[in-house]
Amino acid sequence: MNCIIVDDETAARAIVKQLCSKVPELDVIEEFDNAIDAMKFLNQHIIDIVFLDIHMPGFSGVDFVQTLKESPRIVLTTSDTNFAIEAYQYESIVDYLVKPITLERFEISMQKIRKAMAKRTQTLETAGGSSTGEDLYINIDRRLIKLKFNEILCIEAKGDYIDIKTEKELYHVHTTLKKIKEKLPDKTFLQIHRSYIINFTKIIDIEDNSVLIEKNVIPISRSNRPELMRRLNLL
Repeated sequence: MNCIIVDDETAARAIVKQLCSKVPELDVIEEFDNAIDAMKFLNQHIIDIVFLDIHMPGFSGVDFVQTLKESPRIVLTTSDTNFAIEAYQYESIVDYLVKPITLERFEISMQKIRKAMAKRTQTLETAGGSSTGEDLYINIDRRLIKLKFNEILCIEAKGDYIDIKTEKELYHVHTTLKKIKEKLPDKTFLQIHRSYIINFTKIIDIEDNSVLIEKNVIPISRSNRPELMRRLNLL
């Protein structure tokens, strides 16, 4: 597991980092003295846990939690006990640590984190991925990868796996076309063949019984062609 520490106090970050060092499987990737820089980092990296102080100048920990569309597991660290009840209204918050934090209490928090992450991994392994308003999270070798819906070109079924083709990469995911279809927004994606789902906003050309998306020529089944034509007329 990896984590980042977000706290405007240097001493507080050092204490949390020291506690993290007592957990063999936990790696501290980065530290931040403000929530904005931490948010930028999370937009570019996959992080399992965020140790987050509530009260920080400018952009508080509460703002941070409310802004994230899809977040890591969050452990709040603060001297303020008044926020405890409100904290658990957020699904991403696993625990609430009141400073000064003892090793015994920190270990209890880690147990909660392990349970939360195990549950999430089990869900992803069953479904092959999860989605938010604009993103799709896929599970590859127990690693979560975030894809933007608007980056996906097409998805091809290959037995017990699917190939997700994006503008830059090809991802081989252990799930079915049926399961991944449930995670995709209908307004953008359409199954045009028993083996293919396309992002129809990416269509360059339609010829006979196939569509061209970038350099991918994708077949259209006879039964799915009418729906594709109907959807394109709505653009």
